[in-house]
Amino acid sequence: MESNYHTLLREDKQLIVITHFSQLIFLLTGFGSLLVPLIIWVTQKDKVEGMDEHGKAILNFQLSILIYCLFCIPLIFLFGLGILLLILIGIVSVIFPIINGIKASNGELPNYPLSLNFVS
Repeated sequence: MESNYHTLLREDKQLIVITHFSQLIFLLTGFGSLLVPLIIWVTQKDKVEGMDEHGKAILNFQLSILIYCLFCIPLIFLFGLGILLLILIGIVSVIFPIINGIKASNGELPNYPLSLNFVS
C-alpha cells in the first residue's frame, strides 16, 4: 500500500524550495515566517514528494526560533545578553532557510540545527 502512495505524489523541487524561502517573508512583512510555510505544508504534504519531511523541518525550526526569542526577552535585563542573542537568532533565521532552500533544489534533506522536535 505504501509504495502506491508514493507513486501518487508528484515531484516538485521548486515548491519545496519556495517553502524554505517563504520563511524569509518576515523580512518584508515582519511576520509570516511560520504561517506561510505552514499553509504550503498543510495543503501540499500529501501531494508533493518530500514536502512532508521538509515542511516538518521548517515548522520545527520556526517554532524553535519563536521559543528562543521568548527566552531572550527576560535576558535583555541581564546585562543586555538577550539583545545579543536576539541578533544571533535573527542571523540564523535568515541564513538557514537559504542554505536549506539550496539543499532542497539539489534534492537533499534539510538540516536546521538547534531545532526542537514539535512536529514529527
